[in-house]
Amino acid sequence: MATVHLRIGDLVWGKLGRYPPWPGKIVSPPKDLKKPRGKKCFFVKFFGTEDHAWIKVEQLKPYHPHKDEMIKINKGKRFQQAVDAVEEYLKKAKGKETAHGSDDKSKSEKGRKANAKPMKIIEEDDEDAFKGGSSDKEQTDSDPEPSSVQRLVAGTVAGFKWESSPVKDDPHFHHFLLSQSEKPASSMEPISKRLKIIEEDAGSTSIQAADSTALNGSITPTDKRIGFLGLGLMGSGIVSNLLKMGHVVTVWNRTAEKCDLFIQEGARLGRTPAEVVSMCDITFSCVSDPKAARDLVLGPSGVLQGIRPGKCYVEMSTVDPETITELSQVITSRGGRFLEAPVSGSQQLSNDGMLVIVAAGDRTVYEDCSSCFQAMGKTSFFLGEAGNAARMMLILNMVQGSFMATIAEGLTLAQATGQSQQTFLDILCQGQMASTFVDQKCQNILQGNFKPDYYLKHIQKDLRLAISMGDSVNHPTPMAAAANEVYKRAKALDQSDNDMSAVYRAYIH
Repeated sequence: MATVHLRIGDLVWGKLGRYPPWPGKIVSPPKDLKKPRGKKCFFVKFFGTEDHAWIKVEQLKPYHPHKDEMIKINKGKRFQQAVDAVEEYLKKAKGKETAHGSDDKSKSEKGRKANAKPMKIIEEDDEDAFKGGSSDKEQTDSDPEPSSVQRLVAGTVAGFKWESSPVKDDPHFHHFLLSQSEKPASSMEPISKRLKIIEEDAGSTSIQAADSTALNGSITPTDKRIGFLGLGLMGSGIVSNLLKMGHVVTVWNRTAEKCDLFIQEGARLGRTPAEVVSMCDITFSCVSDPKAARDLVLGPSGVLQGIRPGKCYVEMSTVDPETITELSQVITSRGGRFLEAPVSGSQQLSNDGMLVIVAAGDRTVYEDCSSCFQAMGKTSFFLGEAGNAARMMLILNMVQGSFMATIAEGLTLAQATGQSQQTFLDILCQGQMASTFVDQKCQNILQGNFKPDYYLKHIQKDLRLAISMGDSVNHPTPMAAAANEVYKRAKALDQSDNDMSAVYRAYIH
């Protein structure tokens, strides 16, 4: 049985649990990411996704020898996109090699031979060896001999047999379980078994799900009846994914015709918020601002009228901590159970089921919502008592909003000084600030496309609430305050219902 030596930079097929093999590349792990104990594994970045994971050496196969085999047994759209991404990567790499002269090619070949040692697999007692990741320098022939707990593993990868079966076209396959705890939990364990408790400097305890949303394709929907109030940019994508994953959902929206599409997809219709709550075990709401959230609960035929002992209410709107405290008190005063769970993301991420859920309040409700959070997001965090999630979300959106305003300022300054905006973006996306967010927002700006993915009026609302929260604890927020003024100017220019990137127009008018 032939042995296969793997090292950083190699293309591989990685298999996680009972899910199909996926193409990836072995890379150096982040400096602050510990290797799981007791496992011989490589850190793999997967193509066609934003995912990465520690994969056991037994679960890896070289890419090229097994390509035809994997393509034959896996037919999903996402899978094909991932394979296409690999081929594009190889094409670009080949083009770069062709561009070099024969002398450079010779030097490159010598360099590759010098670095052809298999990657070191670090055993349990030598985790520090992964700090800073592996580098080419660490893999030269001048390395000292490995200690008794540092072994060079020649994995018998080619001889490993996977149970292969055709894979359905599951758009949520790429939600891997990426546990960074010392004892990674199985994706099949209940969510309560996969909670990681973190003691923070302030002395409070937050409880973080170890990427609890794992693999959306493996979701077993809860048998609890789900209600959802508010079908805006975020709510629509959330409800669609809940239905796709088999949940029984009753919907309500202030503009009733927005419910029609979801009724066609299998949702039930509630005539009022109170009726939805009375019909369901867990009711989610996602509306625009604190006033809308209060009105939904306290207004005529509102949520509060349908609350009975044991009913669960989950507030997903981004609001201030004071609103959360008020809603929590009135819900629990009727015997209800309350959880706040605002989401970080955009309309596109909501549609893709890739939101980040930040929750706080009743932990048992958080656990009851496990399958729902898996359907709508890629990961979720539980931060303790009600109000903490609102605080965290306002801080996150304050940073995002301020950053977007700064990017718009840079683009317009480039134009004002005679520089190419596209070149500015190209340079930016090759540096440390490169991200999908920067690339997409800037490209949309250059194309004049301000179709809302996250409303400008909502990010300005979040900045305002974050500034107020800073004032309440006597903490300065001058950067957010400056950004807030720019967004206010954009609103005055009738940009409220455009995407947040329309803040750009505040600088050119």
